[in-house]
Amino acid sequence: MSKILGTVKTIWLMSWAAFMTLFLFFPIMTTAFISKTGNLPFTLSKIWARVILFITGTRVKIRGKENINKKQSYVFISNHQSQFDILSIVATLGIQFRWVIKKEIMKVPLFGYALYKSRNIFVDRSNTERAKESIHRGLERLPDGVSVMVFAEGTRSPDGRLGKFKKGGFNIAQDKGFPILPVTVNGSRRVLPKKSFVFYPGTIDVVVGKPIDSTAVGKGALDELIAATRRAIEMNLVLDS
Repeated sequence: MSKILGTVKTIWLMSWAAFMTLFLFFPIMTTAFISKTGNLPFTLSKIWARVILFITGTRVKIRGKENINKKQSYVFISNHQSQFDILSIVATLGIQFRWVIKKEIMKVPLFGYALYKSRNIFVDRSNTERAKESIHRGLERLPDGVSVMVFAEGTRSPDGRLGKFKKGGFNIAQDKGFPILPVTVNGSRRVLPKKSFVFYPGTIDVVVGKPIDSTAVGKGALDELIAATRRAIEMNLVLDS
């Protein structure tokens, strides 16, 4: 790809992202302040995701959606390859959930507070004890019937392979007694590579696995739960994506 075309694509993507952010800023901020559950601003965020997917020529297909019971709360555990993982998941799962987000995002003027009012879970990652305490506070604010979404690796994979899974999402599942739903995202790294704003139109596949009972093993056997979830995600992972 020529440098000029790459620059044009970057400008196109960033311009649309800025426009949609400004367009939805007031509705999302307003609903974040008046909504008791945060469900309405979350629903509005789907518009942002779907528009960005559309203007970049990105199609998203989902398999295993029948594994989601909308009357059940889950902890979704997903792999992470691209920023477009977020858009694909928001646009396709069809269920209310809240993100586990690093606490630094709260410092973003207004936007951070809107995310807080929407009842997302902010994590203080400065040390293990503070992380546990901040997650506990976030879970106390989680609305009834709402699920939690976690990228198990904590960061985007540079080559598509699964990195080490962090324990936070699994602790949440056991603390709340929520089943884990493993999610595998394929193709997003081709559409938008890590550390790049140059997109490549294509298809992203989202695969939802069968629920895993987080209460089937004791808290002392957390590694067993992590290993089972990792196997479920890896089973549907396409490494050349």
